Amino acid sequence: MSTLAPFTAHNGFALPAIGLGTYRLNGEAGAAAVAAGIDLGYRLIDTAFNYENEGAVGAGITASGVERSQITVTTKLPGRHHGGDRARTSIEESRFRLGVDATDLHLIHWPNPSHDRYSEAWRALIEAQQRGIVRQIGVSNFLPEHLDRIEADGGVRPVVNQIEVHPYFPQTDAVALHAERGILTVAWSPLGRGRELLAEPVIVEIAAAHTITPAQAVLAWHTARGVVSIPKASSAEHQQANLDAASFALDDAEVEAITALGRADGRLFDGDPATHEEM
Repeated sequence: MSTLAPFTAHNGFALPAIGLGTYRLNGEAGAAAVAAGIDLGYRLIDTAFNYENEGAVGAGITASGVERSQITVTTKLPGRHHGGDRARTSIEESRFRLGVDATDLHLIHWPNPSHDRYSEAWRALIEAQQRGIVRQIGVSNFLPEHLDRIEADGGVRPVVNQIEVHPYFPQTDAVALHAERGILTVAWSPLGRGRELLAEPVIVEIAAAHTITPAQAVLAWHTARGVVSIPKASSAEHQQANLDAASFALDDAEVEAITALGRADGRLFDGDPATHEEM
């Protein structure tokens, strides 16, 4: 395990630099992958209602044998459940599927602004936290105007905003805004989901200089920027390599060189939270 200090939010809530993403880790194989990751040292496990694997993640946590209090499990409220009563039930169902007394970190998955119920969903998360069935609450894919609104409406600032971040889409302004407000940035698809990125000459060169893999160089870039990353990996080899990346330090010039790979069209798909709807 890395000895890197965890990243801390405005209320003292802390996350390790690297967690385990579980998208498409389902069934018995998914549960085994989660258990193996925890045994290797992962203490942040990320899932979502829409991944349809909360049961597998919960089974993996139980099978690992690691004390439950040492593990932070994140899940997410889907867009179709933003309404108050539906949100309340969805939060409870996630807890039951995971087999936990409380979810450690519960996020709104997407704001879905055209439906305009994300503020209602935020109030449902606040209520669940007050009831003790959710420990910490946050959001995913929120833009600054969405963050402003939920804090104004609910009086509670999220501890996390999980957003798309990778070298082709570095989100410099969002990362800076979150840091200013004490909101942790968590990067989904931190490796860009593609081989093209890992073949970029600047990344290959930096990796070679540190005797690490290009993927590790990208994860070290996230860590240097104060961003938590949650790469998905099913094999023990890849899980270990990703976890080890938190122990590699890049210098400022290397961080800037990787950030310079950013593109205006760098998103992986048409996932602009101002218009994208995911129910």
